[in-house]
Amino acid sequence: MAKKDKKRKLKQKLTDKYRLVILNEDTFQERFSLKLSRLNVFVFGGLFSIVLIALTALLIAFTSLREYIPGYSSTALKKKATRLTYEADSLKSRLEILEAYTKALKPVLTGEIEPEKIDTIISSEGGVVFDETKLQATKHDSLFREEVESKDRFPLSDAALNRAKNVFFSPLTGTISQNYDVNEKHYAVDIVAPTGTPVKAIADGTVILAEWTAETGYVIMIQHSNQFISVYKHNGTLLKEQGEFVKSGEVIANVGSTGELSTGPHLHFELWSDGYPVNPTNYIAFQ
Repeated sequence: MAKKDKKRKLKQKLTDKYRLVILNEDTFQERFSLKLSRLNVFVFGGLFSIVLIALTALLIAFTSLREYIPGYSSTALKKKATRLTYEADSLKSRLEILEAYTKALKPVLTGEIEPEKIDTIISSEGGVVFDETKLQATKHDSLFREEVESKDRFPLSDAALNRAKNVFFSPLTGTISQNYDVNEKHYAVDIVAPTGTPVKAIADGTVILAEWTAETGYVIMIQHSNQFISVYKHNGTLLKEQGEFVKSGEVIANVGSTGELSTGPHLHFELWSDGYPVNPTNYIAFQ
């Protein structure tokens, strides 16, 4: 009976209702009231603690705040450690290749491997002997030597080498009205063509300028490989924008007569290499 009374009293204590009242201190007017029991307090307190622990765990797991908690490493440190691991593995592979190369080269440097003996040059006594009959060239050998030597007498110039390395296509086919002339400071060729004739890119490249200027009208510039830049001025319209990549022979504009310096439908074409203008006719056949 005593145990039952204790259980009943404990249950009654847990379920007894209490009122939480908030009063105005001056007027003693009730502002807020709430009915509570010890059981409700324990339940709500436990749920609040669980939610608080869960939110704290999520905050630590998925935000950068965990870097400030002892025992957690920073993301930047992990990335740096991963990169250093890859670099160390790469250096290890290179070291293994170098060791294998050195191991293979060591017998040659230390003289462990003897040179092969050629019967017609090294005698049994170790002296050097030349067979004069085998050193005399035949007529066929003499002609072949002369042909090879003649090719080496006239090496290619730098301009020829540049033309061989860079293959440019004509932006359009037409008549050249004004040639490249340094004395007149005309660093371009003017090509006359009907209005609307397609203007094509001379090679693959990236458009670095495509805009309107008062003197030269619609202008487009393309950056090519090997530090070459092509410039197309007085266009009627532009078909490409700055930042676009164009292929060789792709239409980028059409012939027009825009700008104050234009005297009629034509293309003002410039070619620059390493920051200096060059004669386009040395690289491109416009006819």
